[in-house]
Parts: sequence; C-alpha cells; structure tokens
Amino acid sequence: MKLVLAIVSNDDASNVSAALTNENYQMTRLATTGGFLRAGNTTLIVGTEDDKVERCIEIIGSESQRRTEIVPSTAGYDNGRFASFPVEVQVGGATVFVLDVEQFRKL
Repeated sequence: MKLVLAIVSNDDASNVSAALTNENYQMTRLATTGGFLRAGNTTLIVGTEDDKVERCIEIIGSESQRRTEIVPSTAGYDNGRFASFPVEVQVGGATVFVLDVEQFRKL
C-alpha cells in the first residue's frame, strides 16, 4: 500500500478531486499554504494499492495546469529607496510524494 501526498493549486483542486473520485480513489483534502508566494494550496492525501499509484499520478498531472502569473517584486537601491517591479513566475502544476505504508486500518 502507498500514501500519495499531492500538493496542488486551489484553482485545480476541485478538478483533481473530482477526477480522482470518478476513478474510485478515496482522499482527504487539506487547506495548505505555499512557501514561495504564500498562496493557498490544497494537499490531497490518497491511500491506494501499489498497482494504482501510477494511474493516480497521471490523473493528478492531467488535471493540474501550470500557469504564468505576474507578481510584484521589490528591489532595493543603495540610497535606501525601494522600487516594485513585476516578475513573471510559474504557478500551478502539482508536487507529488509517494510513501510506503507499513500498516493501514480504517476504524
């Protein structure tokens, strides 16, 4: 048995959850916050059999879209002044961890 932890954008979370549910994966959704942009994410926890892990990852990947966003960035100058410049960053997609499960019990 494996535990799949998938961190997806809030924009994609509903589509990913629906697609996994349609293929009979059971999951738990957690609201999380990313470190770089401090943006809202959703972490999905999916327990599944070893032979279903690759399909789970395929579903997550197909429903998680990478996008480009413009975010403000500040730059400092020697005289103590700061200016804000827009920076283009990639957001979305998914980060997936697959862990071995030693024991599973549903109580």
